[in-house]
Amino acid sequence: MMQSLAIITARGGSKRIPHKNIRDFCGKPIIAYSIEAALESGLFDEVMVSTDSESIARVAQEYGATVPFMRSAATSDDFATTADVLREVLDRYEAEGKRPEWFCCLYPTAPFVTADELVGARKQMVESDAPAAVAVTEFDFPPLRGFSVSDDGKISYAFPEYASARSQDLPKMAHDCGRFYLCGTDAFLAAGTVVPDDSTGYMIDPVRVQDIDTPSDWEQAEFKWRCLNEA
Repeated sequence: MMQSLAIITARGGSKRIPHKNIRDFCGKPIIAYSIEAALESGLFDEVMVSTDSESIARVAQEYGATVPFMRSAATSDDFATTADVLREVLDRYEAEGKRPEWFCCLYPTAPFVTADELVGARKQMVESDAPAAVAVTEFDFPPLRGFSVSDDGKISYAFPEYASARSQDLPKMAHDCGRFYLCGTDAFLAAGTVVPDDSTGYMIDPVRVQDIDTPSDWEQAEFKWRCLNEA
């Protein structure tokens, strides 16, 4: 019986950073960090990669993940959502008589992720009796004090009611840091999202968070990774 499944979503068609999911990041393909963290955590009965790319599949298997099937065309285009991909994976596993009680959706471009984070998030999810645990981080500036910017460059407070509020008096806010989601299978299928109501936020240190969407982001991420890991 399968209790838990790690699903690493790795589509092949990256436009802004070619071959992004298997590009070398500080000495190894970036997807390897996610695979290794999932395997090291010991949480999962299987660590699989959902991809439409033979190249990604080969690299994933080299680092210990399974690729039991290739992603369909319907979930490989620019309009497919993460939820679409996860539903496809879960449907394929259920067709083979495997239905995990819970799963982790782990992004392939998360080189800062650690096994300890995954273990900590699972522990928090269980202890808080939450349907899901989402990796989040605090905003570096209170968004409620932010400006709206018009097409001609004029600014105005987006939330005028907070214009004069002290930062320490504002409600605590965090955002998804594009790392991982742990979610009960039933909760996901019922809600259609990996962030169902009453999810718990697993806080990640902002120092260990970096978007990787552009070549500049990639350079910043490698610099930060080396500072944290090669000191």
